[in-house]
Amino acid sequence: MGIWILNAQVVATGNELAKRHILVEGNVVETIIDAANGVPDTAGHTVVDAAGKLVTPGLIDMHVHLREPGFEHKETIATGTRSAARGGYTTIACMPNTRPVIDTVETVKYVLDKAETEGVIRVLPYGCITKNELGRELTDFDALKEAGVIGFTDDGVGVQSAQMMKDAMAKAASIGLPVIAHCEDNTLVEGAWVSEGAFSKKHGLKGIPNESEAIHVGRDVLLAEATGVHYHVCHVSTEQSVRLIRHAKQFGIKVTAEVCPHHLLLSDEDIPGMDANWKMNPPLRTPRDVQACIEGLLDGTIDIIVTDHAPHSEEEKARGVDLAPFGIVGFETAFPLLYTKFVATGEWTLQFLIDKMTSLPAQVFGLPWGTLEVGKEADLTMIDLETEKEVNPAEFASKGRNTPFTGWKLKGWPTWTMAGGKVVWSEA
Repeated sequence: MGIWILNAQVVATGNELAKRHILVEGNVVETIIDAANGVPDTAGHTVVDAAGKLVTPGLIDMHVHLREPGFEHKETIATGTRSAARGGYTTIACMPNTRPVIDTVETVKYVLDKAETEGVIRVLPYGCITKNELGRELTDFDALKEAGVIGFTDDGVGVQSAQMMKDAMAKAASIGLPVIAHCEDNTLVEGAWVSEGAFSKKHGLKGIPNESEAIHVGRDVLLAEATGVHYHVCHVSTEQSVRLIRHAKQFGIKVTAEVCPHHLLLSDEDIPGMDANWKMNPPLRTPRDVQACIEGLLDGTIDIIVTDHAPHSEEEKARGVDLAPFGIVGFETAFPLLYTKFVATGEWTLQFLIDKMTSLPAQVFGLPWGTLEVGKEADLTMIDLETEKEVNPAEFASKGRNTPFTGWKLKGWPTWTMAGGKVVWSEA
């Protein structure tokens, strides 16, 4: 017995929608037919009426924090994957800055086993570049690849040694996996939590300068050129970084990049005050940087959109901006935020947004998902483009409530998610 999804709107091209009926058999999309030809024989099948809602490939997020093992008070693989499913995601890649960090075969196996038994969507782990993310000694890349990691990163901290990063890139290139870099020069950021800009000057605070990120981007693209590795830049936030990545791509260096919704929507001028729900790393930059990130996304300099979902407990975020940890949650608001700001206003096409959150992440990382096609894995997301709702953190499936978007009125809310042919979340 399969599942017929009737009266679904799918993107034909740009903003043009076409009504289709979709049959899922097992974990595969079996049939897609034009709804103009009438309703198919659904006898013996489960029927889901999309009622004109949009159906897209399942969203893919290549930068998330699930916190387990070690920080289960913030999030678990169970709660994190349910939050992701509620946001329309069917594949997520988790960062290794847990406790213990993901730097051994045993920890990789722990995450994969937990995802299999307690998670509801596909979880792809990254392995650490250096042992314990201390920047002193490379991990066993061969063993971690064999265990199931899809790339190497010390996300949460930048690799400070150029020689260490070059060695890591050379090794990763030799086994065909990417290096994913958190770009941050520690000598420029100590003691600061907000960007160097209007807010820091107004409040007399030490600011994090743009070059703290861009210096590592510039260094690393040269190392990527020397080693031939696939180098991927995490959460781009500055005009200088965009410029360097664009330049590197023009010279044929194998570099890709990502950006988060908050760096496309907010600047340091939007920060209302000393509220730790506005504290993230990289910090919110200037309006000029926001515009550079948008332009970089539009021209392909920045390849994909990620959330950098980073849940923390309410108690931790209540410590005040100096002591609270960096990070905000992102799974459940990402698509509505971007749809409302950029697609509903006519700045982007619907296809452009969907591609940046589905097919292009799959292409960048060589994954077999991210498309809605006959014969492909049945990862599907249903989205209501019409109903407007307020962001209410109390309703999140995530343990984290740390968001600066509370009260925002948005459209484009996911209402139903299927991963591998199984319905893993439904609003109804």
